[in-house]
Amino acid sequence: MSLGHVAIIGFGAIARDLIDILAAQECAPDHLTLLVRPGREAEIQAALGTEASVTSSLDTVLAMRPDVVVECAGHRAVAAFGAAVLASGADLIVASVGALAEADLAAGLETAAQSSGAQCVVPAGAIGGIDALGAARLSGLISVDYIGTKPPGAWAGTPAEDVTDLAALTTPCTFFEGSAREAAQRYPKNANVAATLALAGLGMDRTRVRLVADPGTTENTHAFSVTSQALEFSMQLVGKPSLRNPKTSRSTVYSIARAVVNRRTAIVI
Repeated sequence: MSLGHVAIIGFGAIARDLIDILAAQECAPDHLTLLVRPGREAEIQAALGTEASVTSSLDTVLAMRPDVVVECAGHRAVAAFGAAVLASGADLIVASVGALAEADLAAGLETAAQSSGAQCVVPAGAIGGIDALGAARLSGLISVDYIGTKPPGAWAGTPAEDVTDLAALTTPCTFFEGSAREAAQRYPKNANVAATLALAGLGMDRTRVRLVADPGTTENTHAFSVTSQALEFSMQLVGKPSLRNPKTSRSTVYSIARAVVNRRTAIVI
């Protein structure tokens, strides 16, 4: 069975990897459409050839009635296009989960989805255990604590540079402690895992987050612990950084691809 018509917003590291992964599936998309920034259409169309349609117009994308739209372009793209996609009746898979830390934006997406019957899908991304966390939430959560550790270079260009000299670090440095909402808003390219845990668990303001720059690692480590009325558990995942973007764990795109594939799978796990 085909994945149907898949539209992707963006053409960065995640989007490019996603295109390759979906094309390799037995149920590859019948058609692929990319929504990109104005002025890049010809360049990207030339790179992809006849593999996809490329446009900078959301109206053009929605007029083609895609089965699903996958956002892979950052917080601004979620704000600019998310509600319109959902209002059109197309399901939206959000990679930039941290955008939902903006309460008004999240409420707008929810309203648009409810009015059309579409779904806004948040994949697990670089983290695991979301099923156990979601189940524990129903029993009553007491605490959810997350620690995100990446090499110093992954935090370059972020507010971490304002509080520590990343290049001079010789030992791990915790440069942020606060809520998931604060983490997602201050580190939009690095804290999507914190936002995902918050949405599945205690919410943006009660999920506690620590962000660490560690010169002794080349990998992205996500660790969290949960205490609830039904169970207690902790989990640590060590993700390889994306070859195209070290701020992103390589596993993220596979989680997004799984969300796309599961839409057409008869038995879903």
